[in-house]
Amino acid sequence: MLQAHGPALAQGNNGRDDNSNESDSEEPGGSGPSGGSGNGNIYAQVEIVWDETRNGPGGDGGAVSPVSDWEPPPCWYGPAYHPGKFEELARRVWFTMVHDPDGRDIASDFMDKYSGGKPYHDFNRDKAGEGYWWDDFYDKNRVNDPAIFDCMEPWFWVDTGDPPPVEYENAVTPEVLAELAYDRLRLPRDEATLRPAAANQKVNLPTWVWLDEGTFRPVSVSASIPEIGIEATTTARPVGLHIDPGTNDAELYPENGVCRIDDDGSIGTPYAPGRSEETPPCGLTYLRSTESTGPYELTATVTWEISWTGTGQTDPVRLPDGVFDATTEVEVAEIQTVVR
Repeated sequence: MLQAHGPALAQGNNGRDDNSNESDSEEPGGSGPSGGSGNGNIYAQVEIVWDETRNGPGGDGGAVSPVSDWEPPPCWYGPAYHPGKFEELARRVWFTMVHDPDGRDIASDFMDKYSGGKPYHDFNRDKAGEGYWWDDFYDKNRVNDPAIFDCMEPWFWVDTGDPPPVEYENAVTPEVLAELAYDRLRLPRDEATLRPAAANQKVNLPTWVWLDEGTFRPVSVSASIPEIGIEATTTARPVGLHIDPGTNDAELYPENGVCRIDDDGSIGTPYAPGRSEETPPCGLTYLRSTESTGPYELTATVTWEISWTGTGQTDPVRLPDGVFDATTEVEVAEIQTVVR
């Protein structure tokens, strides 16, 4: 869940009072943001609308890990309030300031800025229905990340249909929505099938590795802010499986250890009786037993190509690839021979 916070956390969360009993009067001139008096918070906010119906499985899925040090924005600016709602909020902040002897000059500057024409007049009430006051937001799952404080600029106004000011890094755009959706992608969690099984590996005996068809299909998450008419869809497509045997004493098939993903979502070829001496299209052969070393950790890593489309962007735009892996402990024994 995503939380909003104001540009001056030290001043009591911008004067918001989640226990307020005041009514949530509707601002004329527009449909208005969601929320309101149902939870006692009169400062109803515009929220990102998420569509995760084409995402991966919930509890069985895993978050994607970017292959680089790239990460989605920890905070961003987005539309939040109609003028009437914003005035209520701003006056609460001002009230807190004027009752602080050290804050009275700041309070005067604050009111001049938002109501006295420097640069805004009367909280932009005459522009009701023509735009929104924008606030800063952060992902509450990263509440301990200092980067969430990168978005601490004071509230600002954006007319509907206009792009946000360029000086506000991470001001929400279709691209920023796509990056936020990246963080919500959930990838299938499924271990590869091994023949022989992980607990029954033999030295110099080829091991077949495969995943059944349909296991790896594209997944996507869409995000939109209907109030300002922008949306984006981020899609992850599986492109390959990399096998790491957990030891240098192994041969890989293919030699680089990368097995391609077929169009039906399968990887490799299932083992069939009588093929134990064949070279598998996807697999490996262990060359040394684990008797003296303990089990090897075989890691199967699926790479996902991730891109987005959205408002004003019909051709897919690449985002950093993501990976998701599963590790299996493998016991390898020497093949016993009988001498007659």
